[in-house]
Amino acid sequence: MKTARLAPYLFVFLWSTGFVGAKYGLPYADPFIFLSLRIFIAAAILFLAAKILKAPVALSASEITRSALIGFFLHAFYLGGVFFAISKGVSAGVAAVITSLQPVFVSILAVKVLREKLRWSQFAGLVTGLIGVVLVLGPTFESSVSKIGIASVFIALIGSTTATLMQKKFGAGIPMLAGTAYQYLAAGAVLGVAAIATGGTHIDFTPKFAAAMIWLIIALSVGAVLLLMRLLNSASAASVSSLFYLIPPATALEAYVLFGEKVNTQGFLGIGITALGVWLVIRKTN
Repeated sequence: MKTARLAPYLFVFLWSTGFVGAKYGLPYADPFIFLSLRIFIAAAILFLAAKILKAPVALSASEITRSALIGFFLHAFYLGGVFFAISKGVSAGVAAVITSLQPVFVSILAVKVLREKLRWSQFAGLVTGLIGVVLVLGPTFESSVSKIGIASVFIALIGSTTATLMQKKFGAGIPMLAGTAYQYLAAGAVLGVAAIATGGTHIDFTPKFAAAMIWLIIALSVGAVLLLMRLLNSASAASVSSLFYLIPPATALEAYVLFGEKVNTQGFLGIGITALGVWLVIRKTN
């Protein structure tokens, strides 16, 4: 029970470190080949884990197709968009704040697509969380930010929103380990083609790149993504998506610890408001 309660917050921590990992690794590799390599390695790890744990590996054609679609939007669109944006100079904070708008889109669409009910407290929480996010990272926006980079982050936002709804709609019955591995195979192939098509196939295997790659594979591609699938299978899409509001504040705190980027009074206020918003969305009512 205690482990289940901690799962959402562990997910927030792991997912937020993806932006930091990207910042560490991207100076040494082009974005699409970086992601393609990372995702293929993660797929191999998950297939091996499924084999060791004697979990289903051979899925039906329908399950593989559904997994591939989810993977296309969650990994190729979302991760590809974020990594490309950061490679174009968009800060990790700006990328985090734009993609954290996902709860608004998911909650609105889930009412129609998934027929989920949106309580007044959840709506209030979504608005509150959005206000908190803007307070935390509003000062980081710069007029000189790459327009194509910003457009890429919005593509990432569309990808993560679509994937969340698809996973909730028809992904719950797919075996988690094998299903996620097939997601990676599909996304890795798409990203590999994108890398070749754009001529972005350079990788400089430095110790920093290796450390970033290892962390992103183990903590993000295996740990955080499996946690996300588990949370989506056991809670409403709106509740799970609301956790994305905590990603920007977490990223801001990590940037302070790792890069010395200070969080001002407005930032701390925003963190508190964001936490309140998430609590309003995910709290249980009788």
